Formats: sequence, structure tokens, C-alpha cells
Amino acid sequence: MTNLNKLKVVVIGSSKVGKSAVTVRYLTKRYIGEYSSSRDFVYRHSVIYDNVTTEVEILDTSKCDKRGCLYEHLRWGDAFVVVYSICDKASFEEAADYLQQLTKLKLPSYYTILLLGNKSDLDHAREISVNDGQELSFRYSCQFYEVSAAENFAGVSLAFQSLIREARSTQLFRALPLRRKLGVNSVSKALGNIFGKNSKGERKKRPSLSI
Repeated sequence: MTNLNKLKVVVIGSSKVGKSAVTVRYLTKRYIGEYSSSRDFVYRHSVIYDNVTTEVEILDTSKCDKRGCLYEHLRWGDAFVVVYSICDKASFEEAADYLQQLTKLKLPSYYTILLLGNKSDLDHAREISVNDGQELSFRYSCQFYEVSAAENFAGVSLAFQSLIREARSTQLFRALPLRRKLGVNSVSKALGNIFGKNSKGERKKRPSLSI
């Protein structure tokens, strides 16, 4: 019998970076280039990894910074896909701001982040290097992938699957009886050793890939 758990994923980023494109690409394998929605959408689906079923809700946000709902989205989510365009330096700076806000609102190691650079097929217009993305992910100890929603379903799928696997592991670890026996500092240290920090608080490099 498979175990059942639920996971809430929030896709955030500035406008025109391809948030909806990467979300729909992951869910349907289809690429739709033009999105003009001013609404948030919640998609629901189930995934099975290692005989464990996870019900995933993915919140595709739209203009939440202007509509004042960013705080609620960050509080709602268990895992976050922070999207920027490799062709837009401003979107990268906004992604860095989202990461900073997450560290202020969420308890350490109680959430999972994927930094996702989109539009890797437009390398001729690149403004953000792969190293820039890796360094930002290193600063916040999160996963990093560069993908092309337009040209490569496999890369987008791999990035989302990596996020979901880690987020599920975080949830399962928090549910262990050990958590009730350890102090808050010990739990944070143990989670850090698994998900990106060593015992001295120094951040380790996380999985990263340009596809």
C-alpha cells in the first residue's frame, strides 16, 4: 500500500519569464508560448516516486507583487519554483528578492526551493550566465536548473521532479518521532546536513544543471 501525502508548490517570478509555460510544460508536456492571464491558477495532479503517492497542488501566480498577495503565497507553499529569464537581468534580480523574502518568512529547512532559469534556447540574448545562477543558488542553498520550456520537456520535468522529491523528503523527516525528542537547534542542524548546510552553518552547493 502506498503512502499518501500532499505538497503545495508555488511558482513565482516576474512577468514574462515563462512561469505558466514551465508549469504547463511539466504537467502536460505541451508548450504554449503566449499567456495573457492576470489570474492565479491552481493545478492538481498526483505523482508516484518510490511507491509513494504525492498529491501535488501547483499554484501558478500572476502579478502577485502588484496585487499584494505575495505574502499569502509564500506562507501557503511547501515548495517554491523561483523563475527568471536568462535574457532579463531585472527578472534575475527579482528572483533574488523572492529568495530573500522566503528566508525571512519561512522557518529554516522547512521549505524547499528550486531556482529555475528559463529560455536557455535564447543563448544569443543571454544576460545572466550559468555561473550567476549557480552562485545565487549557492547563497540560498537551493537547487538550480536552467531549462527551455519552449524546446525541452525533459529538462523542465527533471527540475520539477527533483524539487518534489526533496520537498517530500523534508516533510517525511519532519514527521519522524525523532523530531519530538530533539531540540529545535538539533533538528535544524540535522536537516541542514541533509539539505545543504554543514554543522558550522556554511552552505554546500546543491544540485544544478543547464539543460
